[in-house]
Amino acid sequence: MAEKPVVVVAIFRAADGKLDQLRQALVESIPAVHAEDGCELYAIHDAPDDHIYMLEKWTSRAALDAHSAGEPVRQLGERVNGLTAAPTEVIVMDPIAAGTPAQGLL
Repeated sequence: MAEKPVVVVAIFRAADGKLDQLRQALVESIPAVHAEDGCELYAIHDAPDDHIYMLEKWTSRAALDAHSAGEPVRQLGERVNGLTAAPTEVIVMDPIAAGTPAQGLL
């Protein structure tokens, strides 16, 4: 049985006056993550109230687990240290296929 992809939403809340620094820290982290095995999507988006949402898609739970334990995540943690007002909220989801393959799956 083939492994299923996994989707992640990570929510970062900037500390007061730190939104630009947080955004830059996240931008600097992206190239190393894009180079990781199993990374299909790793993109950041500005959201209301000084939040930044990171949308991720990994080829499998094993690929996500390797990413979570890897050097790029450790470096990201160092970069955002002191820039967030709360711990990063991470939501891991299993896609549900619906509609067309292009529109119904992330």
